[in-house]
Amino acid sequence: MTYSERLKSRLETTGSALCVGLDPRPDMTDGGVDAIPEFLRRVIGETADFAAAFKPNIAYFEAMGLQGLEILDQLLGEIPKEVPVILDAKRSDIGETQKYYARSYFENWEVDAVTLNPFLGYDTLEPFLDWEGKGVYLLAVTSNSGSFDFQRRDCEGKKLFERVGELCERAKSEGRKTTAGLVVGLTNADGDVLENLPDVPLLVPGLGAQGGSLDSLAGSGRNAASVINVSRGITYAEGNNDYAGLAKHWADEITKSLS
Repeated sequence: MTYSERLKSRLETTGSALCVGLDPRPDMTDGGVDAIPEFLRRVIGETADFAAAFKPNIAYFEAMGLQGLEILDQLLGEIPKEVPVILDAKRSDIGETQKYYARSYFENWEVDAVTLNPFLGYDTLEPFLDWEGKGVYLLAVTSNSGSFDFQRRDCEGKKLFERVGELCERAKSEGRKTTAGLVVGLTNADGDVLENLPDVPLLVPGLGAQGGSLDSLAGSGRNAASVINVSRGITYAEGNNDYAGLAKHWADEITKSLS
């Protein structure tokens, strides 16, 4: 089963396209770093029924040092196997180094998908593209204002984000085993962007605390299995630690907007 097929099956099982972001912040968690493992267990336990995927962002774990990486390692072993895990790492390096990133994430940690920065070129993606049942999400149009600095600039008659989309099509045409999808920030996911990207799985951050609107996705006519991420809007919603209730709220909002 390909990653795309597995993700689509999960969406059908849950009826939800919600991706729950796991971005632990010791300064916002009672008990600090030592309380993070139990905090994450509770979040996962309460939201799993509504989650099409979980997305731990590696930066938040790295910021806690070795203990943080140990927490991530343990966490990955505890996430229910039926829920795909997207590791948000945004790695980019020359091909030889990328081989070791790929082994780290797909072989050692056994995550289902990983985010990658594609701007060093196709050859730097290739070490990730022959893993059966795995997926990658290439940064196309991110949710920050600086996405206009490069991603939406002209590049030989097309926008740079369109060139990134072509890398997904190339991987598919070559029969690569790994599913190649795209990261498209909700705050910048207007019609001009969506209409000029291939119909591949999208990872869509920016809902919740970042203020993205689901209206931009309504009626886009995309068929590939895509997920919309909410992180702080669930894990650190002000005055509300009903994680199940928050996940259900966002899952319902997403379903309503996309139907």
